[in-house]
Amino acid sequence: MFSLQSCGRRVAGSFTKQHLVLAPFRGESGASRSSHFDVVVVGGGHAGTEAAAAAARCGSRTLLLTHRVDTIGQMSCNPSFGGIGKGHLMREVDALDGLCSRICDQSGVHYKVLNRRKGPAVWGLRAQIDRKLYKQNMQKEILNTPLLTVQEGAVEDIILKEPEPEYTGKCRVSGVVLVDGSTVYAESVILTTGTFLRGMVVIGLEMTPAGRLGDQPSIGLAQTLEKLGFVVGRLKTGTPPRIAKGSINFSILNKQMPDDPSIPFSFINETVWIKPEDQLPCYLTHTNSKVDDIVLKNLHLNSHIKETTRGPRYCPSIESKVLRFPNRVHQVWLEPEGMDSDLIYPQGLSVTLPAELQEKMLTCIRGLEKARMIQPGYGVQYDYFDPRQITPSLETHLVQRLFFAGQINGTTGYEEAAAQGVVAGINASLRVSHKPPFVISRTEGYIGVLIDDLTTLGTNEPYRMFTSRVEFRLSLRPDNADSRLTFRGYKEAGCVSQQRYERASWMKSSLEEGISVLKSVEFSSAKWKKLIPEASISISKSLSLSALDVLKYEDVDMELLAKAVPEPLKKYTEDRELAERLKIEATYESALFHQQQEIEEVQREEALQLPKDLDYLTLRDISLSHEAREKLHFSRPQTIGAASRIPGVTPAAIINLLRFVKTTHQRKAARDELPKTG
Repeated sequence: MFSLQSCGRRVAGSFTKQHLVLAPFRGESGASRSSHFDVVVVGGGHAGTEAAAAAARCGSRTLLLTHRVDTIGQMSCNPSFGGIGKGHLMREVDALDGLCSRICDQSGVHYKVLNRRKGPAVWGLRAQIDRKLYKQNMQKEILNTPLLTVQEGAVEDIILKEPEPEYTGKCRVSGVVLVDGSTVYAESVILTTGTFLRGMVVIGLEMTPAGRLGDQPSIGLAQTLEKLGFVVGRLKTGTPPRIAKGSINFSILNKQMPDDPSIPFSFINETVWIKPEDQLPCYLTHTNSKVDDIVLKNLHLNSHIKETTRGPRYCPSIESKVLRFPNRVHQVWLEPEGMDSDLIYPQGLSVTLPAELQEKMLTCIRGLEKARMIQPGYGVQYDYFDPRQITPSLETHLVQRLFFAGQINGTTGYEEAAAQGVVAGINASLRVSHKPPFVISRTEGYIGVLIDDLTTLGTNEPYRMFTSRVEFRLSLRPDNADSRLTFRGYKEAGCVSQQRYERASWMKSSLEEGISVLKSVEFSSAKWKKLIPEASISISKSLSLSALDVLKYEDVDMELLAKAVPEPLKKYTEDRELAERLKIEATYESALFHQQQEIEEVQREEALQLPKDLDYLTLRDISLSHEAREKLHFSRPQTIGAASRIPGVTPAAIINLLRFVKTTHQRKAARDELPKTG
């Protein structure tokens, strides 16, 4: 029989076809009847599911509390995962045995690697996802995770007790109180509240309390945290309207097909679930001056855009784009929401105008002249807490054993939420067993950069991950996330399965062996040219080249090398991933050496003072992006070291700035040494 409690319905079970089947509890050692858990996770979004699964993998009896079980795995905004920077985060979550990458490999309808024209260090794995499939597969995973119980219920308050004397914090969390007053006790609590803290949905001038369309916000919990002394801020985000697929004229639009072969997100998958020829295309269209006119003439009917709360800089609404970049044309990607869905998501057209104006705006766009809007776009305004109030383990400074993950920390995006979730879940579990925290540094991963940026610098706008935020991006690549994080996750956190650990160990030893063998095979450049005539090897000078040197050429891969020198290279082509990773290691060998030299140069010059009167916005003698100029102008760093820690200011920008300042100083010193003439 089912276990029913006044605090809500507890659920454990399995998925059959597309229906959630409730089943009796299957907890360990009577955990099903207990109101005490090692870890309680509040919120069933992308941060919450990763946190709950990670805590359970680490061996903690875990409870996931969510308003509704049927919304677990729901993709509240865009029907896609990954992208530039975000794909790196997904690979790192996967390296720690997280869920989202594996679920995406089972649920995608269009797989594409972005940034292909650049090097593999900044490639962005991305996929359009079938919303229904993703939710179904995530719920199946969560509801069948050992040591994890799922319960419906809204959290109103947290239970506190005296702090542990050896730790900082004025009190310690010991559980949560649900809306009806019932309690659940826990050793650690993770809050992954998304946009639900005092959430408000906005369409035109209408404002409705909601965490997302159709779901009630969390008011009491937000008030409790504020009363405890947490510094609260307010952010906003938005979503586009949804369009009926049959009302779009795709025939006149630019069609984009998926990659063939499609690259999976997860290290343990060789392929994705669907063949490239069975995947769905995306289409590109653009805004125009008619769209701009509708936006500009109706700003008085749009309370969301007038709100001073900061929205996402890198995924702004169409209203923000029109105001910030007048007379520009903006891309709109028409993305499918699923294999059997009639909905199209217009990526790049987030809008909060009144519904009738949204529909009018849509019909001004090429291909959408007869578009039928199924659901209007809307904005969400919500509370977040200054992330400088958490540690690198995501535990709060004020309340011991209380962890924050996801949008509560000021981030935006499924991937950023998942990355925080897996780290919070690991550390909440480690805290229960009194083990040292699991912290990822900036040199080890994009997750480390994300958390370090948040905890040291905070944010006043929804934080999104980009490759430009990362100082060591040549070594923090999507292909090597397992070698950076899987071993630590297995040995230090216990969150990685034996199967994944063995796969990563095999790959690590195979790469080391392969690189050694490639270095040992040496011929003259003339002989290499004869063996591989397609390669652009110069024979003007007689040079001795190793197979690793030859592999660095753009038009040479392991297949070509192995045909030329079958023994001993053929065996390194039998595994596709191994062959590709050997190519990437060869590609970056020299670049990594030069990057390390630049890192050491910046480290030596960290204390170099920057001129106080430097006008970053108008300076012509230095190569800086518009974003870097804005960030430097706003922050006014005093030293090179301070400048290097500003999010959005790239390592290349720091090197350019460093050399500009040093050259300026040298010129000034030379002028000062000139003899003065009477």
